[in-house]
Amino acid sequence: MENKKINVYLAGDSTVQTYDSSRSPQAGWGQCISDFFTDNVQFFNHAIGGRSSKTFITEGRLEKIGQAIKEGDYLFIQMGHNDSTKSRPERYTDPYDDYKKYLFEYVKTARAKKAVPILITPVARLHYVDGEFLADLGDYCNAMKEVAEEEDVLLIDLMKASIHHFTTIGYEEVHPFFMISVNGTDCTHFTEKGANEMARLVSEGMKGLGIELSHYVKGELL
Repeated sequence: MENKKINVYLAGDSTVQTYDSSRSPQAGWGQCISDFFTDNVQFFNHAIGGRSSKTFITEGRLEKIGQAIKEGDYLFIQMGHNDSTKSRPERYTDPYDDYKKYLFEYVKTARAKKAVPILITPVARLHYVDGEFLADLGDYCNAMKEVAEEEDVLLIDLMKASIHHFTTIGYEEVHPFFMISVNGTDCTHFTEKGANEMARLVSEGMKGLGIELSHYVKGELL
């Protein structure tokens, strides 16, 4: 087990993508996730901002993953933020119709290569009203859970985990996780601190799944 190498591919949006130093302190959890796994695991982050479950496919990005992924690899899929933008019909999806159909394409792509798909519900925004953190994208989270149930796919509920974490530590601690702490407006995108926290939650979720990859989460989470 010590010498085994595992590849993990990430399909996602701006909350997951890797940013270069010119965009600092903005970061996505995909650029931090490797810190929570042993060196046996290599991550390939294909996430990119502005993409929905649909446009990630129509632009050929899922196909590119499908060409590289192989038996025993994993595909993490976090989509939803951009799917909900009705004002952008080129990327909008109906949660209980084409969103589910597109998610199935990710599952099918992984399984065609005997890789393991793992669905991840969209991460929370900083939506704080009357002393309470609110979960957005409820229909998309529910629809993803339906796909997980219908297709027997593993799922990490990152929306639930992130809201719970925010509620536990409080607004003053959570505010620096988001770019609003830098530019005064952005309650969606993460700072490096926030991205690191979200990556930690994903790794904890993975540990909780109790599958082979779970054993490669570092014992002492950073």
